[in-house]
Amino acid sequence: MLKQWLGKSYLGNSVEEWALALGVALAVWIALAVTRRVVIFRLAKIAKRTTSSVDDVIVEVLEATRAFSHIALAIFVASHFLELSSKATDILRTVVMVALLLQVGFWAQRGVNVGVAKWKENKGDSSGARTMSAAITFIGRLVIWSLVLVSVLSQLGVKVGAVVTGLGIGGIAVALAVQNVLGDLLASLSLYFDTPFDIGDFIVTGGSKGTVEKIGLRSTRVRALSGEQLVFPNAELANKLIQNYKRMEERRIDFRLGLVYGTPYDKLKRVPAIIEEIISGMEGVRFDRSHFSSYGDFSLVFETVYFVLSPDYAVFMDKQQSLFLALYERFEKEGLDFAFPTQTLHLVKEQA
Repeated sequence: MLKQWLGKSYLGNSVEEWALALGVALAVWIALAVTRRVVIFRLAKIAKRTTSSVDDVIVEVLEATRAFSHIALAIFVASHFLELSSKATDILRTVVMVALLLQVGFWAQRGVNVGVAKWKENKGDSSGARTMSAAITFIGRLVIWSLVLVSVLSQLGVKVGAVVTGLGIGGIAVALAVQNVLGDLLASLSLYFDTPFDIGDFIVTGGSKGTVEKIGLRSTRVRALSGEQLVFPNAELANKLIQNYKRMEERRIDFRLGLVYGTPYDKLKRVPAIIEEIISGMEGVRFDRSHFSSYGDFSLVFETVYFVLSPDYAVFMDKQQSLFLALYERFEKEGLDFAFPTQTLHLVKEQA
C-alpha cells in the first residue's frame, strides 16, 4: 500500500518525488540557516579583534538576511528534483529572483544604516549630525528601494521604460512644485559636508551675525547677539559670504591714536617704541608694528597693529582694555597729550 501511495502522481510528479523535493528543500533551508549563523559568529569574533570597521559592517549586513530568501533558494534547489512545466519553472524562477532582489534591498539598507551610524558616531552625536544622518538615510533608502522596485517590475514583465518615462514626467512636475524645498534640502547637505560652520560657531553673513544653533534640512537657525533667533533658508545661506569667527586662530587688531600738534620732536619719535614696549610686555599678544602714519586735521596720527593669540572676543577686549589703560598711564608720565577735535582761529587786524 505504501508503494502504491508513493507511486501516485500529483501535478506530474509522484508522491515519492514530492517527498524527496520536500526533504531537499528542508535540508537546504537548514544548511543555509546554519551556515549564516556560523559565518556571522566567526566574523563577529574576528571583528572584535580588529580596529577596522569594515568587518563590523559586513556582520551587520549579513544579520539582515531574511528567512524568505532561504526559503526561496531551498524551493528553487528542490524544484530540480521535480518535473515541472516550462510555465511553472518560469514562475518559480521569477519568484526566486524577486525574493533575492528584496534581500539585496535589505542588505543595502542595513549597510546604509550602519555606515551612517558609524559616520554620526565619528562626527559626534550633535543635532546637526542627527539631522544629516536622517537625511542621508532617507535618501539612501529612497534610492535603494527605487532600484529594487524597478528591478522587480522588470522581472514581472512590466515595461520598465514606460514606467520610468511616466515617473520622469511626474517627477519633473513634482520637482517644479517643490523646487525651493529640494534646493534647501540639497543646500543643507552641501553646508554640512562642506562644513563652512558647525553648531556653536559665531558667524556673520549678509549683515546678520550670531551663534549657529541648528542646521536643519530646510533652514539654519542662528541666535543673534540681541537674543532673537534668525532663520536662514539653506539655499540662500549656501550662496552667501560667511565669516566664521569661531575658526580664527588669532585676532589682528589695528588702532590709531592722535597726539596734539606741538608735541616735542624727541617725545614724538619715541612713541612707537613706547607702544612696542607695552605690547611686548603683555602675555597672549604679539606686536607687529607701530608708525607715525599721518598728519590729521587736528592730531599727529600713529597707527599700530598687534595680534591677540586667541579667537575669543572676551579675551580680545580684555587685552585691548589693558593696553589702552597702560598707554594712558605711560603717556601721562611722559607728558604726551592725546588730541581731540579742535580748531584754531587766527584773527588778523586790518590796518585802516
